[in-house]
Amino acid sequence: MNSFLEQVLNTIDKEHGSFENMVFILPSKRAGSFLKKGIAKIIGKPIFTPEIYSIEEFVGEISGLSTATNTQQLFELYYAYLEQTTQEQEQENFVDFSKWGQTLLQDFNEIDRYLIDTGKMFSNLSAIQEINHWYVAAEKTEMVQNYVDFWNKLEKLYTAFNQRLSGKGMGHQGLVYRKAYDNLDAYSQSHSHKHHIFIGFNALNTAESSIIQHILAKKNADIFWDLDAYFLNDPNHDAAYFIRNHQKTWPYLIQNGLKGITSSFIQDKKIKVIGVPKNISQAKYVGNILKTLAYENNGALTSTAVVLNDETLLNPLLNSLPEEIDRVNITMGFPLNKTSFENFFHQFLALYVHKQPHGWYYKDLLSFLSHPYMEVLLRDNNTSHAQTISQTITTHNLTFLTRNQLLSFAQPNNTYLDKLFFEPIPTPKQFIQSTLEIIAILKDKLQAMGNALALEELFHFFGIFNQIATMLSEHTFINDLKSLLTLFTELVAMETLDFKGDPIEGLQIMGMLESRNLDFETVILTSVNEGILPAGKSNNSFIPFDLKRNFGLPTFKEKDAVYTYHFYRLLQRAKHIYLVYNTEPDVLEGGERSRLITQLLTDETIKNKITEYIAVPEIKVVPKTETRIQKDDALMQLIKAYALKGFSPSSLSNYVRNPLDFYKQNLLRINELQEVEETVAANTFGTIIHDSLEDLYKPVIGQYLDKDILTEMKGNIEKWVKHHFDKSYSALNQLRGKNLIAYQVIIKYIRSFIDFEIRESETHQIKILALEEKMTIGLNYPEIGFPIQLTGKLDRIDEIDGTLRIIDYKSGKVVPNQVTLFDWELLTQEYKYSKAFQLLCYALMYTHEKTSDSLIAGIVSFKNLSAAVQHFGIKASQNGRKTDIAITPDTLSSFHAELKRLILEICHPDIPFIEKEV
Repeated sequence: MNSFLEQVLNTIDKEHGSFENMVFILPSKRAGSFLKKGIAKIIGKPIFTPEIYSIEEFVGEISGLSTATNTQQLFELYYAYLEQTTQEQEQENFVDFSKWGQTLLQDFNEIDRYLIDTGKMFSNLSAIQEINHWYVAAEKTEMVQNYVDFWNKLEKLYTAFNQRLSGKGMGHQGLVYRKAYDNLDAYSQSHSHKHHIFIGFNALNTAESSIIQHILAKKNADIFWDLDAYFLNDPNHDAAYFIRNHQKTWPYLIQNGLKGITSSFIQDKKIKVIGVPKNISQAKYVGNILKTLAYENNGALTSTAVVLNDETLLNPLLNSLPEEIDRVNITMGFPLNKTSFENFFHQFLALYVHKQPHGWYYKDLLSFLSHPYMEVLLRDNNTSHAQTISQTITTHNLTFLTRNQLLSFAQPNNTYLDKLFFEPIPTPKQFIQSTLEIIAILKDKLQAMGNALALEELFHFFGIFNQIATMLSEHTFINDLKSLLTLFTELVAMETLDFKGDPIEGLQIMGMLESRNLDFETVILTSVNEGILPAGKSNNSFIPFDLKRNFGLPTFKEKDAVYTYHFYRLLQRAKHIYLVYNTEPDVLEGGERSRLITQLLTDETIKNKITEYIAVPEIKVVPKTETRIQKDDALMQLIKAYALKGFSPSSLSNYVRNPLDFYKQNLLRINELQEVEETVAANTFGTIIHDSLEDLYKPVIGQYLDKDILTEMKGNIEKWVKHHFDKSYSALNQLRGKNLIAYQVIIKYIRSFIDFEIRESETHQIKILALEEKMTIGLNYPEIGFPIQLTGKLDRIDEIDGTLRIIDYKSGKVVPNQVTLFDWELLTQEYKYSKAFQLLCYALMYTHEKTSDSLIAGIVSFKNLSAAVQHFGIKASQNGRKTDIAITPDTLSSFHAELKRLILEICHPDIPFIEKEV
């Protein structure tokens, strides 16, 4: 296959026989490398390389101006804005200005690139805005007047901005183009001996069109168009929209015709249109295509290109490349703002931007401390200070933290902590100085680890922060950390990590614009979706659509035609084409498949060469099987150790609920991840109630309760609740929000309970015997062969009218049918009866080796205090009315039989732990 560039060079060689005194101008730098290769192939001997420019380089050469970076442009525009807005109260700070300043830069750029009469443009623009805000009132409000004044000052802002840049020998792209247009005569005179050749252009702005036509009119230039006759001859095909317009309006083309037009699009080719769900699946699918191609070509993909319409697919694609490919060249750089270091420095800076007067918010700190590079920075002799600090914050439920607290958590002190956490909040210059010190520390640690890639990334950030340091000394308006964060984000967004590779050989991975003038036999195009290809109707501009049309500025219609040209140009000479699109429309990832695919499928000439299908991942339906954990020797050792320590009523209830939960939580001790409780969690809520009641009732152990004692007790409720709140939430200087509500609810619960006790004491004699009594008893089961213990803590043991009573406090809701039993087997089969099970366990432990005719046991549910004490009871049947609440030796004997059966099941080596559906 002869590529477009090779065809052009062969034509030039035949017409001129030499490439001396020639200046080649192409749409992009990328095409220049392939042009050099083509010249070398034709000449076959050493020569001086002719001048080769991209169009932007060529225009810059004519203008004599250097192109300012986007950041430089934004700074100069801000200075111009400050000059035009004299009153300080009207001036916006740099952060707010940058949000709309970028849009204004794009508009100024387009106005100059299209050589617009700025007087007319800005006059029309301000008139439109004034009409839009016209209203009947004689006088405008101050806000509307300021708004209209802004549009009236826009021309002055534009002029001041351009003058500032020109005075420094710089320009934005549009200004460079306008200046080049003004310098055309001087350039033509000084380069009259040069033969200019323009190759592969399509859409041109007014400045480019005027410059090229001016040089062509000097009779010492040529222009070659990269287009297929099939598109050119179709008056409705957008791929030739611009070139057809050039053909009709350029005097040179009317006289000389079009050069470079070929007829290759309708030749033999195979096109596959493939729908794939989601972006990552696209990358994986492209990897499979490449693997097949590499296998067929022995790993050499010399004329294959993967064109990414969505450049965020680069990283997933790199991870999907098959090992069979021997060479890869990546034209696009890896965005620096997608690296881990960007996240690290952004979080570091955001810590101080969002710092509160009473400290750093724990979520910001935990996120920063969990960053991989914090682990690198704060690790000493196998001690991770980052983990130590995180665990301390979580354990103590600290929501806001000061510098002194953080430094005290890492003992002995890590020498780098004070470089990360400092007070007061630093100035931008101080922050940059600290950041450069941290970079130096990270550099030494990464060198010791031999992490070359991370060092390369870190070097780029070192350059960015040094650049910012220079800017801070030059621009005084960056005087707070919020402005610094905006500047940092702006600079990082423009930087890339460039890949090294052979631009000629191997698989080529590129964006759509990098593919201009290049031809490949196999083309794989990804993300062929609406909103991506073409980009859609986004209009990030202050200039209304109608005004753009009137002045000849490009709108989304022209941009659609640009995308259509690039799309079809890629397909022109390719023989194998894969068009991959996302089948799942998404606002962020593009809509339905592109109209360009539909256009191909409805083209009678080409549609018979297209194969269309949907690629879906193979889904293996794995039938849900019952999870079983067989008890091997190691597991039996865990069970024996746990049995010796003691089964608690709650752990046995856990087994009844789901044996797998008992296995994971009680035996393996796999608990939920501990997190900071900003608001009171359910278990902490219950703990505070239990502990407060213990402290309230402790002074009256052994006494009978009466109204006076209980009334006095009510006066101490707030003291003890506050005390136990402080134990769990030591960082709460003041209760607020949901915690204040929880605090008040606990007080209300306890007060209501004591009010209930006062009423009970008037009709019953109640004597407190013990509180929070820890009990452990041994269970002798010869069938098991190893010692078994039953252990637990009884919340309250009292005596009511001479009858022994066990009370268990529950902060949640309990209803009577959960503690009333009619079938003993249900006790160890259904979790619903876990409260009854726990009460019987407590009764069994308390009466162990004691002589007692009977006792009663009940639940106090603080969410259901109206039910009073809900006693355990036994009914003859489910619907039986009579309930016996006495727990007699016979009752405990029946329960002990069920308890034994349950523990034997847990400890039997041949009975696995089987998962239950909860």
